[in-house]
Amino acid sequence: MKRYVFLFFSLVSLAGHAQQTINDYKYVLIPEKFNFSKENDQYGLNTVTKTMLEEKGFTTYFDNAALPTALAGNRCNALTAEVVQKKGLFVTNLTLLLKDCKGNIIFKSKEGKSREKDYEPAFNLALKDAFTSLDGVPYAYNGTINEVPTAAQTVAVAPAPTAAPAPAVIPAAAVTKDATGTLYAQANANGYQLIDTIPKIVLTLLKTSAQDYFIAEKASAHGIVLKRNGAWYFEYYKDNQLTSEKLLIKF
Repeated sequence: MKRYVFLFFSLVSLAGHAQQTINDYKYVLIPEKFNFSKENDQYGLNTVTKTMLEEKGFTTYFDNAALPTALAGNRCNALTAEVVQKKGLFVTNLTLLLKDCKGNIIFKSKEGKSREKDYEPAFNLALKDAFTSLDGVPYAYNGTINEVPTAAQTVAVAPAPTAAPAPAVIPAAAVTKDATGTLYAQANANGYQLIDTIPKIVLTLLKTSAQDYFIAEKASAHGIVLKRNGAWYFEYYKDNQLTSEKLLIKF
């Protein structure tokens, strides 16, 4: 009889897991470096992943950042984003995974592909292609509170505690730098290159699916260029500090 009771609760547990969706999660944690990368935020992939998940409606944090109390005390209320590379000949292949705190895959994208020869546009275009799978999945957080995993699973008989109100999400404080001169945009196949009056290429911009939003790279930093309140800004992380440089761009 005990064996049948155990089997019953095991099936209930498996059924509960099978029903998990991205709607059960408000937060997503993003690593500063993916397993296939050689450095933090290589090619701006981690920043792009964070931004595109926020555009989907998630509240996101880098996994080494200060977290709100509701999440710091229970990381099971967050998904973890992973981007996995499958090596191929002349093709860059990336897949987006969203996992729960037990390592279960809650969402897996299609294999995003790019045949670009240069590494940075190839990786960014493959990641963007992988994210198109998420575009077709409706998302609205349903208020689920996930329990911290324990060594031994027990059958809960008491009602779940009432969740405390989630703290307001405060944008990261940024070190702001003023524009140093006018940059001129030259169009290319994937976006623009910004040059100064020397002329020298200062920034490379890659188009995204969002208007007035570009993946950006310069010699010393990877990040994003976006338009805010009518002005252009280059934002990137350096030594775990968000930096926002104002840009004067003529397209």
